[in-house]
Amino acid sequence: MNNANLFCALRANYPANTQSTAIETENGHCYSYADLERGTAMLANWLEFLQLPSGARIAVQCEKSVEALMLYLAVLRAGYVYLPLNTAYQAAELEYFIGNAQPSVLVCSGQHFGWASKLAFKAGVAHVFTLNDDRTGTLLDRASRMSDQHAPAVKQSADLAAILYTSGTTGRSKGAMLSHGNLLSNAVVLKEFWGWQSSDVLIHALPIFHVHGLFVASHGALLSGAKMLWFNQFEPKAVIEKLPEATVFMGVPTLYVRLLAQPQFTRQACRNMRLFISGSAPLLIETFKTFQERSGHTILERYGMSETAMLTSNPYQGGERRGGTVGPALPGVKVRVRAGGKDCEPHAIGGIEVQGPNVFSGYWRMPEKTREEFTADGWFITGDVGKFDADGYLSIVGRSKDLIISGGYNVYPAEVEGYLNELTGVQESAVVGLAHADFGEAVIAVVVARAGTSLDGANIIDALKGKIANFKVPKQVVVVNELPRNAMGKVQKNVLRDRYQNLFCAKG
Repeated sequence: MNNANLFCALRANYPANTQSTAIETENGHCYSYADLERGTAMLANWLEFLQLPSGARIAVQCEKSVEALMLYLAVLRAGYVYLPLNTAYQAAELEYFIGNAQPSVLVCSGQHFGWASKLAFKAGVAHVFTLNDDRTGTLLDRASRMSDQHAPAVKQSADLAAILYTSGTTGRSKGAMLSHGNLLSNAVVLKEFWGWQSSDVLIHALPIFHVHGLFVASHGALLSGAKMLWFNQFEPKAVIEKLPEATVFMGVPTLYVRLLAQPQFTRQACRNMRLFISGSAPLLIETFKTFQERSGHTILERYGMSETAMLTSNPYQGGERRGGTVGPALPGVKVRVRAGGKDCEPHAIGGIEVQGPNVFSGYWRMPEKTREEFTADGWFITGDVGKFDADGYLSIVGRSKDLIISGGYNVYPAEVEGYLNELTGVQESAVVGLAHADFGEAVIAVVVARAGTSLDGANIIDALKGKIANFKVPKQVVVVNELPRNAMGKVQKNVLRDRYQNLFCAKG
């Protein structure tokens, strides 16, 4: 029987010499492909030992480590559904995800076990384990007793492999359902399009709780039998030190800004590199050009989403990489820009819609929302606004849903506004993103005080830090007498963006 399990496809491309190094960590630990095989087998056997129901979700909120990557592979191998959660999420957010996804297992950092386990058990989660970034935790203790032989679960291409939560501008977060086929199709296309070879060495310095680090980077290396230089966190000087050993680097714009801030980042450091890839947030043209001058390399920008993985890419070879664009559609992917029910001419701005084997099937337990996000002819409405040039290169010019991407992380204004409006003394609020040299966009909040009260921006920021992930917390809070509104009473966020556009850019 043909097995469409994504794990099987990745494993089939391991090098013949399974003792060769698959992953080398920043502190010198080396994991061979044989180690990945054995480790994922033991973890998969432990999950099966728990006798979880078919299609069980495994929620994971722990610090980045090679063992955490093995856990992801083990969940695929055992045929369950992987649910990665940003490590910055706080209790209120985790409570929602657990309640919505109803996972059978939660794996968390040991330092968070106390409060996380209480939330989980209260919501009916059967099992809670810990996994730390120093190769300790109850999950590894349990799995160490299991056999290192395991037959991967037989899956169909359409079977669910992962759920990635992506918030909307109204209401709560939505779980994008990605199948084994969705993820494999994208990985295969990117392997070919970006010229992956077994001789490549990837610097993996991204988090592994979202598409970029977990799928694009990890799948690319594993599907090619390539080595990874693994950093649990991005530290520019340490990464630059390893650049001469590497050939591929993937980062969000913030990482490129921080590399450029280091005098050690030179053409000599990049002498063996063949590809720098950027995504997850807009790359400023200034950063694009400065990087080109300093390194001698042109960054390849691409575009993707939690619901679709990668959609477009500037060319690796055989074409120009154009700053400020995310390139043409990838092979097998269809992208159109629409306005007024018609496809836009080149340079005309419209809503971006996509179709392809990489596009998700819908939102977890939200059939109505799923229907709203697809056109009658089956295209996914991304919510992004863009334009094609005459050569088919796509530029993202905005987001119809006011999404802010700060440091590569999605921030949805309505969610932050909800927490702001619950604070004592806050009458109403509006959250917008402003251009920021380091983060791409920075979150700011404009708030109105209740009658007879006064507000302090610093105190508001401190109050939010205990409630929501740090990347969602506004960098600045501005207190005003009233918010600008149109004739229909809707807050004019475009006016706020214009009014405060130079808040983080003194030179304009």
